[in-house]
Amino acid sequence: QVQPVESGGGLVQAGGSLRLSCAASGRTFSYKIGWFRQAPGKEREFVAAISWPVPYTYYSDSVKGRFTISRDNAKNAVYLQMNSLKPEDTAVYYCAVQTLSGTIYDIRSYGSWGQGTQVTVSS
Repeated sequence: QVQPVESGGGLVQAGGSLRLSCAASGRTFSYKIGWFRQAPGKEREFVAAISWPVPYTYYSDSVKGRFTISRDNAKNAVYLQMNSLKPEDTAVYYCAVQTLSGTIYDIRSYGSWGQGTQVTVSS
């Protein structure tokens, strides 16, 4: 089973940028990959996703125009470039692999999850 591993989180001021990386451990990343986030006291929510083999991209309304998801198949990696960060973007960000039936927005269709990486945006 492919196991995603996230990296790249940290502390940044509002208006700044961060790039998160998601690498595959164990197998080729030939799946649809999604990024989700969970803020304290809130449910985990969809952020962005990218399909495979054609890299169509999908975004939540709250990040559209600020975040960009991309993939490098040669490196078996998916990236989330986050620009114009806001304090409300503060959350633990998770990379997930879509291994089950469902739409690309449906959290229940993602069967393999990373451990998460903390993103904190200060005002």
